[in-house]
Amino acid sequence: MVVDLVAIGVAAGAACTAYVVAAAKVVKQYERGVVFRLGRLRDRVREPGFTMIVPFVDRLHKVNMQIVTMPVPAQEGITRDNVTVRVDAVVYFKVVDASDALVKVEDYRFAVSQMAQTSLRSIIGKSELDDLLSNREKLNQGLELMIDSPALGWGVSVDRVEIKDVSLPETMKRSMARQAEADRERRARVINADAELQASKKLAEAAHQMSETPAALQLRLLQTVMAVAAEKNSTLVLPIPVELLRFLERGSAPARETEPDHEEHAVKPPLNAPVTNPTAVPAMPNAPMPVVPESPAALGDQAHGGHESLGDGRR
Repeated sequence: MVVDLVAIGVAAGAACTAYVVAAAKVVKQYERGVVFRLGRLRDRVREPGFTMIVPFVDRLHKVNMQIVTMPVPAQEGITRDNVTVRVDAVVYFKVVDASDALVKVEDYRFAVSQMAQTSLRSIIGKSELDDLLSNREKLNQGLELMIDSPALGWGVSVDRVEIKDVSLPETMKRSMARQAEADRERRARVINADAELQASKKLAEAAHQMSETPAALQLRLLQTVMAVAAEKNSTLVLPIPVELLRFLERGSAPARETEPDHEEHAVKPPLNAPVTNPTAVPAMPNAPMPVVPESPAALGDQAHGGHESLGDGRR
């Protein structure tokens, strides 16, 4: 009798232990538990910690509430300015409602991935190449809004979306490199021209200052001579005063002014006088025309012709 009671007690204890083991569940801090009782969703979501369910009746599904990092496969498309590009991105999202994530969508991860790919293709077609390269923040916001709108009904919230890389064709890369090089060359030329303008202004100010004090010009000349002589070369510098050049220029000016006076005093022929060539030989009215001697062959031909004419006459 006692043995039977002990056996029954042991069996009951084992059954209770098995029931407790089957009913006891632990939900981690970053998870939430969703219970289905006989296939129907229970309203209460189990919080982190120890919880109990009815074995063989309830099914507990744990949902991860952490932020999920999902890479979006590279999508190839044509931009609005007809440039073929290949863009890939990354999506950061998390589950905010565990019940909706299990009930309203079969696989929320796959659904978010497909929505991100289609949204990325749409963004590529609506944007220009310059926006993809320089204005990524605005594109990221638009892409996040396009993915987050349907994902809210699935109990998922998109935290942020980032475009990782934009791949361009090799021809487009070379064209952009040439454009950048031309732009840098243009800026370099503008900077050089600005430097020349500033230098010319400073030189004009220096010239004006030196014109007031001629001794400063002589000192500058001596400094230049010392700089040239310090290089140990065979260059010989002969400074010529500017006043000497001005004196020579004044001396040559009166000689140039007297030349037109001599030309004005020259005898001019009357207007009605015939124009003659001074180098022509004067014509002689009664002189006979000179006889030009002919060549011996021509004389022979003439003589032969004469004999033939005489023969004809005799005949």
